[in-house]
Amino acid sequence: MSAPVDGSLAPGGAALGEPVVTRDEVVPGDPPGGSAPTSPTLRSTWRSGRLIVLLGALVVLIAVLGVLLAPQRGPSRALDPADTSLAGSRALAELLRARGVQIDRVDSAEAAARLATTGGPRLLLVTDTVYADEYALAAIPGDRLIVGDLPGLAALAPEVRTVPEAARTRSREPECALPAARAAGSAYMGGTAFEGPPGAALCYPSTTEGHTLVSYSRAGGTTTVVGDGSFMTNLRLPEDGNAALALNLIGTGRPVTWLVRPDNPPVAELPGERGQSLSDLMPDNVRWTVYMALIAVAVTALWRGRRLGPVVTERLPVVVRAAETIEGRGRLYRARRARQRAAEALRAGTIDRLTPRLGLATGAGGREVVAALAARTGQDAHRVGAALYGPPPADDAALVALAAYLDLMERQVSEL
Repeated sequence: MSAPVDGSLAPGGAALGEPVVTRDEVVPGDPPGGSAPTSPTLRSTWRSGRLIVLLGALVVLIAVLGVLLAPQRGPSRALDPADTSLAGSRALAELLRARGVQIDRVDSAEAAARLATTGGPRLLLVTDTVYADEYALAAIPGDRLIVGDLPGLAALAPEVRTVPEAARTRSREPECALPAARAAGSAYMGGTAFEGPPGAALCYPSTTEGHTLVSYSRAGGTTTVVGDGSFMTNLRLPEDGNAALALNLIGTGRPVTWLVRPDNPPVAELPGERGQSLSDLMPDNVRWTVYMALIAVAVTALWRGRRLGPVVTERLPVVVRAAETIEGRGRLYRARRARQRAAEALRAGTIDRLTPRLGLATGAGGREVVAALAARTGQDAHRVGAALYGPPPADDAALVALAAYLDLMERQVSEL
C-alpha cells in the first residue's frame, strides 16, 4: 500500500488538516517520545551520576572526620608495664610498686644480664623473646616467670613440655597446692598447656591434657611458666583472682626485671656483616644460569616480536551493497513490527541532515528545529513537530506516510 507524497496523512494516521498536539508544546527541549541524540551531555551526565558523587563525598567526609576527631593513641604493647591500653600491664606494675617492689623494664637480654650483676637476687619476668637471645636469658641466675609459649622456651624451661592442644582461656580453678594459686583462687587462665617435671606444681588444669601453670625448682631458682598472660593485663586484672595471682607470682619482694619487646627492634644481621658478600653466598653456577636466562629472554623477544607494516586491504568473502543492507534492515523492522524503532531512525536521520542546513548548532532543541523548519518550508509548526517528535506510527501505512512527509520536507529545504 502506498501513501500520497503530498502528505495527506500525518504521522499516527491522522489527517494533515486536523490539529495534532505534540509533547513539544508542553515540555521544552527534545520530547521524550521522539528521537534525540544519544551522546551524553554534561548536564545529563551530572544528573545521572550526582547521587553517586554525593554519596562518595559523604563517605570521604565521614572518614576524614573520624580520623581527625579520633583520639590519637600509640600502638598497643601487650604485657608492657608502661602501656595503659587494655592489653598493657601498667595497672599491675603500679600495684607492685605500691607494695614496694622495684620494677625495671628492659628490652634486651644484655640489659637483663647487667641488672642481674648489680645487687641481690632478682625475678626475671619474660613476656617476649623475639629479639632476645634465649641462651643469654637462661644464663641469668634467679627466679624466672615465663608468659606463654615463647620462642626459646626450651632453653628457658627445658624441663617443661608443651601440650599440642591449646586450652581455651577462661576462668579456671587452681586445683593444686601452690600457695600463690591457692590464695588467689579462680583466675582467667588458658592458652598453652604444659607438662612439668616430677615434683612440679601443676595448676589450673586444661579440660583435655596438661596444665596452664607449671612451677618447679631448679638449681638457680624457681621457674614458673603460664600458658597465657591475659590475667596480667589492664583489662582482666580486676576479674576473679587475677590480681592476687599476679601479685603472688611476681611480688615476692625481690626486684623484678621485666623483659618486653624493644620499642625499636634492631635490624637483622646481614650476611655481609660476617665478611661474606651476596655473590659469595651464591652457588658457582648461578652466574651462568642468569646469563642463559637473559639470552633466552632476548631470543624469545626477537622471535615473538611484532613489527607494524603497511596497511593491507583484506578481500571480503562477500560484498554487500549498501542498498541491500538498508533493505534487509527494513525487512527485519517489518518482520518484528518495530515501527517505533524505524520511525526513530527516520526522524534522527532527518534531524541530523537538516540541522546544519537550517543554520543550527548540533544538539539544538526540538523547539528550535521545529520553528526553523516551519519558517523555511512554510509548513504548519504543529505538523512539523508531529512529524519530527510525535508518537510512533500506529501501523505500516502511517510509517510510510511519515517517511514520505520527512522526505518532502528535506526536498523543500534543499530546493530553497
